[in-house]
Amino acid sequence: MLNEKTVGEIVKEAARKFPDIEAYVYPEHGIRKTYKEFDKETDELAKAFIGMGIQKGEHVAIWSDNKREWLLSQFATGKMGAVLVTVNTNYQEKELEYLLQQSDATTLILCESFKGTSYLDIVLAICPEIIHSEKGNILSEKFPHFKRVIVMTDNEYKGMYSWAELLSHADKVSDDTLENALKSLHNEEVINIQYTSGTTGFPKGVMLSHKNVVNNGQLVGDYIYLTEEDRLCIPVPFFHCFGCVMGTIASVTHGTTMVIIEQFNPGKVLQIVQDEKCTALHGVPTMFIAELNHPDFKQFKLSTLRTGIMAGSICPIEVMKKVITDMGASEITIAYGQTESSPVITQTKTDDPIEKRVSSVGKPHPAVEVKIIDPLTGEDTPTGVPGELCTRGYLVMKGYYKNEQATRSAIDPNGWLHTGDIAVVDEEGYIDITGRIKDMVIRGGENIYPKEVEEFLYQHPKVQDVQVVGVPDPKYGEELMAWVILKSGEHITSDELKEYCKGKISYHKIPKYIEFIESYPMTASGKIQKFLLREMSKEKAKV
Repeated sequence: MLNEKTVGEIVKEAARKFPDIEAYVYPEHGIRKTYKEFDKETDELAKAFIGMGIQKGEHVAIWSDNKREWLLSQFATGKMGAVLVTVNTNYQEKELEYLLQQSDATTLILCESFKGTSYLDIVLAICPEIIHSEKGNILSEKFPHFKRVIVMTDNEYKGMYSWAELLSHADKVSDDTLENALKSLHNEEVINIQYTSGTTGFPKGVMLSHKNVVNNGQLVGDYIYLTEEDRLCIPVPFFHCFGCVMGTIASVTHGTTMVIIEQFNPGKVLQIVQDEKCTALHGVPTMFIAELNHPDFKQFKLSTLRTGIMAGSICPIEVMKKVITDMGASEITIAYGQTESSPVITQTKTDDPIEKRVSSVGKPHPAVEVKIIDPLTGEDTPTGVPGELCTRGYLVMKGYYKNEQATRSAIDPNGWLHTGDIAVVDEEGYIDITGRIKDMVIRGGENIYPKEVEEFLYQHPKVQDVQVVGVPDPKYGEELMAWVILKSGEHITSDELKEYCKGKISYHKIPKYIEFIESYPMTASGKIQKFLLREMSKEKAKV
């Protein structure tokens, strides 16, 4: 049976069932709140959003690491109906500008800075009108929908609301008004837009409904047997589905305590799992690798750890085994999916045989259909024969925001979402992901589409042509290699080209390797043979 509740209603239900259980803990700040308190806090914030003039269906972008304000905003918007637009913390000017324009965001909630990058400087660079605007009434030709900026601080900035100023608007709104807003929401309505890179090089806004994310969180939690006695450590970023569906929503649907880490640090994770007696831990493979290889790993007492999820990129078998044996997470599971599927399609079970738990991505969740087809004919492939994995059911996104063409390319007329991933199913129904039809590169859990990086590098005045491919990497799973043809008579070093990228595109999209070449391997019909470039890249990178 699917869960029919909205994102706001699952908080209310948790507060009724588990009022005195800790909802969330921020160990770094000594903050602890019960589900009863969490419900009250998110009510107040929802009223503040309404009092500020934010309407149901308005797009509210949020840009920060895993701060408490992010968590509260997710569930407060879930109560009053604004659509939360999640922003990658690595974004720079061009990427933020594109997202604010494409998403029609009216509001941006942000922290002051992240890892030495001033978010305030970036916002003012793309929208200088903010400084001269009345708070809540930004007038910008470039961003016609954009009205307000809210900063996660009590510091004052011209043209922007402080967090305290935001909260002061709650007094204007009655409890009845909020209750009516909550009751007006339907679980089929969009509540979240997450941007994922597309093959065109421009990110696409994946529209997810209450039904999408509540049920996916519910099922993910069911698979690892979460209860109100569990404490889930969440070091994965909230702006990904891993953090805000498999982390926060999975916890709230089960009355589980969220133990939240603002920014991943392996030593910090181990310390907090020990001190907070966490029973579950989420992470992409690179996170688990960093934790296992921490110099003081053996000093930490992780005896409470039982389960968790490894996902985000292909999970190395040896790493999975070490998480089970050395960390003691004997019930760790692997999940597979993508943002467009809310995100999890398949997951291993805690009692699956060890071989299956380390070498497959499990079986489809309940209420989820999966088929593997020949990408050329569309016919189902036999057992053991690779093909494209397609999925259908409650989990399929509503579509890409303002991009009908891309939506039709992803979801066929029969409702099947075509993942672009190559998969194979065995006799027992376990699925293994063997590759990708598209050229997508997954670096440490971050999806990178080479075309986006290519289009950026094309802008350099000395570059004539560029092709980007992935190469295997022991730490991140994959790294980028760019093959560059320079314009006649030009010269530039790989370091200079990397320097050109810094501050303009996200650091994880900057190629680790840059090689210069006179011409590309081509087919007779003039198409570049990327598979040969990949082979050449492996040789060059000595992988």
